[in-house]
Amino acid sequence: MNIVCIAWGSLLWKPAPLKLASGWHPGGPRLPLEFVRKSDDSAEVALVLCEGARPMPTYWAYLDASDLDAARAMLGEREKIAPGRPDYIGSIPPVDGARSDERIAAWLARMRLDAAVWTALPAKFEGESGRVPTPDEVVRALDCLPGEERAQAERYVRCTPPHIDTAYRRIIAARLGWHAARDAHVTRIR
Repeated sequence: MNIVCIAWGSLLWKPAPLKLASGWHPGGPRLPLEFVRKSDDSAEVALVLCEGARPMPTYWAYLDASDLDAARAMLGEREKIAPGRPDYIGSIPPVDGARSDERIAAWLARMRLDAAVWTALPAKFEGESGRVPTPDEVVRALDCLPGEERAQAERYVRCTPPHIDTAYRRIIAARLGWHAARDAHVTRIR
């Protein structure tokens, strides 16, 4: 079974402990992505699936996993997703409460691939899962971060591939000057 992981954010530049069997390839399914997840344990505002956002390009890589359960467990470990939240890891075929996605299923069929996993974390802001913050709220949250936390959040935005050009990213760049690093992803994606 050939299993791939679909990614768009920090998995691209720091996949460990996810075990890849290939480098990252452009041409993954176009998905609605936005910077709308502020986790309790992280300074950054992460790029996540956000219905209603403009579809963006994604990447894919083969995983070094023997079966779908192993791939899901590996992604869950990397993303620090509790085993009790199988819906936070998408997969096709869907198993154990995993989220599915017709866009990804169609892409898999076109690519003639057997299975895929991806991070399916929802938007989150001010501790409320599912809450989509406004662009102003995101900018304020990022702008008030101290020292190293601010640097970490800035690195996340800058390291996201430049062609993942979301509405919130444009506002973050305009107000905070956090523009995409032109070559940040080139050395990390093989």
